[in-house]
Amino acid sequence: MTNHVRPPATPSGRVLNRRRFLAASSMLVAGIGAAPLMGSRTASAAGLKTVRFSEAVHNLGYINLYVGMHAGIFKKNGLDMKVSAAGGDTQTFAAVLGGSADFAIGDATMAQISRENGGPGVVVGTVVQRAHYFGVSKTLKPITDPKEFKGLKIVTSPEPNTNFSVTKRMLEKAGLKLGTDATIVPVNPGTEIAAMLAGQADMAVAYQPSVAAAEAQGAKVVFDFSNYVGPFCNTGIMVLPSTIQKDPEMVQALVTSFEEASRKTYADPAFAKEVARKEFPDLPGEVVDKAIDAELKYLIPAQSVITKQDQWKNLMDMQIYLGNAKGSVSFEQIIDNSFAEKAIASLK
Repeated sequence: MTNHVRPPATPSGRVLNRRRFLAASSMLVAGIGAAPLMGSRTASAAGLKTVRFSEAVHNLGYINLYVGMHAGIFKKNGLDMKVSAAGGDTQTFAAVLGGSADFAIGDATMAQISRENGGPGVVVGTVVQRAHYFGVSKTLKPITDPKEFKGLKIVTSPEPNTNFSVTKRMLEKAGLKLGTDATIVPVNPGTEIAAMLAGQADMAVAYQPSVAAAEAQGAKVVFDFSNYVGPFCNTGIMVLPSTIQKDPEMVQALVTSFEEASRKTYADPAFAKEVARKEFPDLPGEVVDKAIDAELKYLIPAQSVITKQDQWKNLMDMQIYLGNAKGSVSFEQIIDNSFAEKAIASLK
């Protein structure tokens, strides 16, 4: 299986404006064109086609990807996956816009913003179907009403990452004013738990396996974002229309692989745990197992690769509320479920 390439850490104080960044990137692609993606590119081994694949960050929300790789599903469908972690949602879609990646998984709002600014971007599937974040604390009791966050400091990744967006909307919907009633403390993606444990905040909004690792150190899950938000396209598969036009077979093979992998994740939790242990070898096995149990209990990995309208609506409602998207591109224009529908039909 291909090893993952991790990005260098970014300064904790650096905040990227997703609309400004992607607007500039989109205009660049629209004006001069991205680096050409060769539909005939193949891997040297066994005639497999090389797929340059960018994940926002390496985390267990993406367990379907890792299950597919370790189970040989992508290779069975003719693909040699070269996966690298970009370091955030904006960066992963920028890799697609810039031509260094064929596909990206991350906050699918990136494709929406690109389209709204005259650039390219299509979402061909869903990888995470719920907000895969948990509120974790060593000092707080379980919270059921967001109004109870009044007076608290909450650590998340910086804006525009999804855990920041989900938290900000939740607080404001509860009538809390940021900076006055509650404070969000931004840190580098993946370091939220460490910041909370160090006393920088009362609660961290984090994802697995960091959450399970924090529980092993005495912290507790005090808020469940997956059920609070409901169906949610937390992570989508993003691609350029030019890639679809040049190599629809590659796109179909990738989406079919994700559909098959999503089914295996839920049908064989023991295998998913085995994969997760390999992907996160620095964590104790029991911590990783607990993380997978939580992922499946809360239905966080997509059970099917197809993107549903209620999932997309909840994502867009949040992003429009926050001002990150205008909502001027319809579901039918941005979502291409044709590959997912063919995948589902082929696997019946």
